[in-house]
Amino acid sequence: MQDMSTASKKRIVILGGGFAGVSTARELEKRLAGHPNVEITLVSRENFFLFTPMLHEVATSDLELTTIVNPIRRMLRRAQVFIGEIKSINLPRKEVVASHGFDHHEHTLAWDHLVIGLGSRTNLYELPGLEARALTIKSLGDAIRLRNHVIAQLEEADSECVTGKNRLLTFVVAGGGFAGVETVAGINDFVRDVLPSYSHLREEMLRVVLVHAGAMILPELGGDLGAYAEKKLAARGVEIRLKTKVTSVSDRGIELSNGTELETNTLVWAAGTAPCSIVKDLPCEKARGRIVVNPFLEVVGWPGVWALGDCAAVPDASTGRASPPTAQHALRQGKILGHNIAAEIRSQKRKPFSFATLGQLATIGKRAAVANILGVQFSGFVAWWLWRTIYLSKLPRIEKKIRVALDWSLDLLFSKDIVQFLMESAPAPVESSNDTS
Repeated sequence: MQDMSTASKKRIVILGGGFAGVSTARELEKRLAGHPNVEITLVSRENFFLFTPMLHEVATSDLELTTIVNPIRRMLRRAQVFIGEIKSINLPRKEVVASHGFDHHEHTLAWDHLVIGLGSRTNLYELPGLEARALTIKSLGDAIRLRNHVIAQLEEADSECVTGKNRLLTFVVAGGGFAGVETVAGINDFVRDVLPSYSHLREEMLRVVLVHAGAMILPELGGDLGAYAEKKLAARGVEIRLKTKVTSVSDRGIELSNGTELETNTLVWAAGTAPCSIVKDLPCEKARGRIVVNPFLEVVGWPGVWALGDCAAVPDASTGRASPPTAQHALRQGKILGHNIAAEIRSQKRKPFSFATLGQLATIGKRAAVANILGVQFSGFVAWWLWRTIYLSKLPRIEKKIRVALDWSLDLLFSKDIVQFLMESAPAPVESSNDTS
C-alpha cells in the first residue's frame, strides 16, 4: 500500500458558503485535522455565512445588519477560502473555474472530491414585469433593499404634496410559505409601529396584503396551525388572498388571477425557489432541477462528486423520499457528507443520510409564532419563545449569539429604527454665484 505521507494531496473543493457548504467544511476539518495530505478549499460569493432564518428580522429592523452574518474565515480554521464567482464546472476534467476581483481574474481549481452546495435562487416563473419590479428576500442585500424601500415609501407618503398615497402605503407579499408569512408579519409590525414618527400618516391608510396560491398558508405545519396564523395575521390588519396568484406586475401595481388589480409600489416575491443556473447546465441526472444523489450524497454516475442542500435531491435512507430543502437538513447532510468524504480518503465505511425533521417554526409577528416540535403543536407566545430560543442556539459563534440577544432585549424597550442604509452619498450642494459684474 502506498504510504500516505508520500502520496499527492487529496484536493477537496466545496462550492457554496451557505448551511450546506460551511457545515461540510467544518466537519471535514474536524475529521481530517491530523491528515497532512488533504487540501480543502471553500468557494463562496460572499465572505460571510448568512443565517437565513433570521433574515426577515433584518429587513424589518428587529436586528442590526451584521448580527446574523459570520465571517467564513473565522468559522473555518484549516480550509482555504476563495471569495469569488463560479464561472463553470467541468465534471469530466475535474475542474472548476472561478473568478475574483474587480478585473474578474480567473482561477482553475482542480479537485479529487467536489462538493456542490450552491443552494437555490428565487423562482420568478417568467411572469411579466416581475424581475424588474419585485423585491426578493433571499440574501442580505435583499433584506437591506427591502428595509430601505419600505422606509422610502413611508417618507414619500408623509409629504403633504404627494399624490398616490394608496400605492405608496400598500405592501404586498406573494407566497404563503415560511418566508412569505414571516416577511408579511414583519412588514406589518414595522409599518404600524413606526407610524407615530410620520405626522401626516394614519393607520387606516396602511394596507398589507398576503397573496398565496394555496388553500391555506403555512401548509407544512398543517391545517390547525395554518388557520391560527391566518386568524392572527387578519386580526393585526393583514389581508390574506388565498387560492390567488400574481399574474403580472407593472408600474401601477399588480394584477391577480381573480382579475383584481392592486395599486402598489411594493411587491415582495417569496413564492418559490429554483436551482441556480450553473447547476442546470451540469451533465448529471436531475429531478425537478435538483441534482440526483445516492443515500451517501454522491452524485449518481459521477464518483468523487457530491451534492447536498437545496440544489440536491437527497433521498432519506429510512423513507426513500427526497429530503425537504431546509437549513436543518442541510446542516445534517453536511455532517454526513464530511464523514463520507473522510471515509473515502481513509478507505473506511460510509454512512447513508437519514434524518427526521425535528420541528418547524414560523413567527407571525407581535411576539407570536406557530410551531410543530417532534409532532407537538405550539402557538402564540410559547411558540414565539421557542422560535427565538432554538434559532439563537443554532446561530454560529458566541459573539453573534450575544449581539442578537442584546438586539432582541433592546427591541422590547425601544421603537424600531427607521434609518435608511443608503449605498451612495448625497449629491453635493450646488453653489450659487454672487458675481454681479
